[in-house]
Amino acid sequence: MSTMKRYMEFVKPYNWQIFLTIVIGVIKFAIPLFIPVLIKIVVDDIIGGDMSTDEKIQQLIYWLGGTALVFLIVRPPIEYYRQYLAQLVSNKILYDIRQKLYIHLQKLSLKYYSNTRAGEVISRVINDVEQTKNFVMIGLMNVWLDLATILIAIGIMLTMNVKLTLVTLIAFPFYAFSVKFFFGRLRDLTRKRSQALAGVQSYLHERVQGMSIIKTFTLEKHEQKLFNETNGEFLDKAVDQTIWNAKAFAVVNTITDIAPLLVIAYAGYEAIHGRLSVGTMAAFIAYIERLYSPLRRLVNSSTTLTQSFASMDRVFELMDEKYDIVDKPEAKKLGNTYGEVTFSNVSFQYEKDGQTILNNINLRVNAGETVAFVGMSGGGKSTIISLIPRFYDVTSGSVQIDGKDVRDVTIESLRQQIGIVLQDNILFSDSVKSNILMGKPDASDEEVIEAAKAANAHDFIMELPDGYETKVGERGVKLSGGQKQRVAIARVFLKNPTILVLDEATSALDLESESLIQDSLERLAQNRTTIIVAHRLSTITHADKIFVIENGELAEEGSHAKLMKDKGVYYNLFQIQQLDTVD
Repeated sequence: MSTMKRYMEFVKPYNWQIFLTIVIGVIKFAIPLFIPVLIKIVVDDIIGGDMSTDEKIQQLIYWLGGTALVFLIVRPPIEYYRQYLAQLVSNKILYDIRQKLYIHLQKLSLKYYSNTRAGEVISRVINDVEQTKNFVMIGLMNVWLDLATILIAIGIMLTMNVKLTLVTLIAFPFYAFSVKFFFGRLRDLTRKRSQALAGVQSYLHERVQGMSIIKTFTLEKHEQKLFNETNGEFLDKAVDQTIWNAKAFAVVNTITDIAPLLVIAYAGYEAIHGRLSVGTMAAFIAYIERLYSPLRRLVNSSTTLTQSFASMDRVFELMDEKYDIVDKPEAKKLGNTYGEVTFSNVSFQYEKDGQTILNNINLRVNAGETVAFVGMSGGGKSTIISLIPRFYDVTSGSVQIDGKDVRDVTIESLRQQIGIVLQDNILFSDSVKSNILMGKPDASDEEVIEAAKAANAHDFIMELPDGYETKVGERGVKLSGGQKQRVAIARVFLKNPTILVLDEATSALDLESESLIQDSLERLAQNRTTIIVAHRLSTITHADKIFVIENGELAEEGSHAKLMKDKGVYYNLFQIQQLDTVD
């Protein structure tokens, strides 16, 4: 399906409103087309008419007064409703597109976001979607209004003088050819310009988020150089587009400027020979502006529409991104679970022909058990836990919950059973309460407070300027690391999942915060399956079972006591950490 047809699917629900807008617009633009006729009447029939001075003044007042009433009474409401409906419809269409895009973005896998810059996505959803508004305003409304204006003007001119009208239209074929020639390539140049602009936005988005790193390492001059390169690339693409655009306008506007001269020359020649009245000539000269102003607007529209089409391409390119993780057609809801997790011959690669991250993993976590995954960084621990909620799908083998393959159940019902606390939990720039409510959006205030108390967060929240309504800033910057972590734990308490995943949840905290959080985590882990990824082995000695992951394989498993007795990989890791602690 072409870009135009796809966009028209969003327009379709508003066809009648657009039609009404066009009808109102035609009336609005048709009213001023009477002015040249009025000039002819005044010059030929009133000034040049066979009437007394008083009769001429009376006729002048009659015609001008009637015209003024039309402009003062009829035209204002027509202008209002045309503008109102045009803006209303176009904004509704943009709302629908962004709504569909956001639904789409939420279905894209983490793999997509790991390979795509956030600024690029934001640019398409905000800038490119906004640019498509011009297609609605201009392509579906103004272009038709301008064409209607031209046709009505030509119709009136034909009734006045056929030959002079044909002279007026001589330039039209040249105009059409030049528009087609120039604006074909302009679409591609405009698309490249939009891509380069998205690159600037992506760069800024990343650097603004990482400004503390730039300042810490005094990278200001280095970053300025890099930004100049990115900004310069945009400038090059913008200049390429500008050059071609300028050529287009130079040629097209020359045609529309020369055409009126032909009309004036022929009309003057006919008037000199007495074959054309002065009033008709004056009316035609007035109509030249009425005729060529819409043509010039159509030239401008061509440029703007080119930008819109380029933006449409980028919007639909994003909309066409394939989903890596999808429900099977026959997928069923998982329902309430006991929390048994099984990995059967699981292997995993992030890319089809990429490095093997996990190799033939077989393990079982019994319902209600607390287990831990340990090992060197990069061994595959976090990858294992990301397979349980289907953030990624296994390359081979299967992950099962209560004996059901996670690929055979709906993603929503699966993830509802899993609560995750990360090392660096993301909080949104909203209130503390709103962030906790993400665990259960329809929870009551009492439930929120109970969850916060269970997470040892209630006391510090009450000390904040606005309590639970305090805004936490982007990514929770107004809270300390320990406070952010307790808010994150509170929302998991509110969710009350069957399976709890703790990924390095206390590794980056001070001792006081760690003590409070460890206490709340132990409370959270009660009566549910708990899976811990830990770097510090001293924090997981209580686990019922410990899995040692080394180079993507399960090297050892057992309790702390058993693994220490076996004196294998775990024993060596534990001894090294104990020595580090002593030092």
